[in-house]
Amino acid sequence: MTAADPRPLRADARRNRDRLIEVAARAFAQDGPDVTLEAIAKEAGVGIGTLYRHFATREELVEAAYRGELAQPCDSAAQLLGSREPDAALRAWMDGFVRYMTTKRGMSDALRALIASGGDPFSHGRAMLTAAITELLHAGTAAGLIRSDADPTDVLFSLSGLSLAATTPEHHARMARLLDLLMDGLRHHAAVDTVDPG
Repeated sequence: MTAADPRPLRADARRNRDRLIEVAARAFAQDGPDVTLEAIAKEAGVGIGTLYRHFATREELVEAAYRGELAQPCDSAAQLLGSREPDAALRAWMDGFVRYMTTKRGMSDALRALIASGGDPFSHGRAMLTAAITELLHAGTAAGLIRSDADPTDVLFSLSGLSLAATTPEHHARMARLLDLLMDGLRHHAAVDTVDPG
């Protein structure tokens, strides 16, 4: 199925497409944008014709792989809220997001090649991530645990910046502390009444 062909896929075709996306995401992350489509098709256990039936161009496959990988942290927001208090869910989501970002850096070269060809994979990704963060923040605010002026875009920029900074094992070791500091800034703290000693 392509963007121009919205018909639902048969079960076997859906499995082939999902497998191609899974293999492509791993291949682009490990080997960069120069991995051949033939190699991806072979590892996925399908012919190159099957790959092209699902993805007419390399750029379509790169974007599908990026979206498929991004769906995992985005979809986890609702799952975390279903099993934890909103502030704990937000903190766990932050861990998952940073882990996702630091392990998917290898795909950045493939994404840059996609952007150079005129694609914009990030607009859809930003919308997905903002929706996930907004859901978590709203739940925390409603429970009185997260400050009401917490801005989803600010949180996303902060997490992205931390992810980019985590380039060494030493930085990874600091990440939990930095996320705790960010989380503390997001918490709702009741005003403390001050008493004039005079």
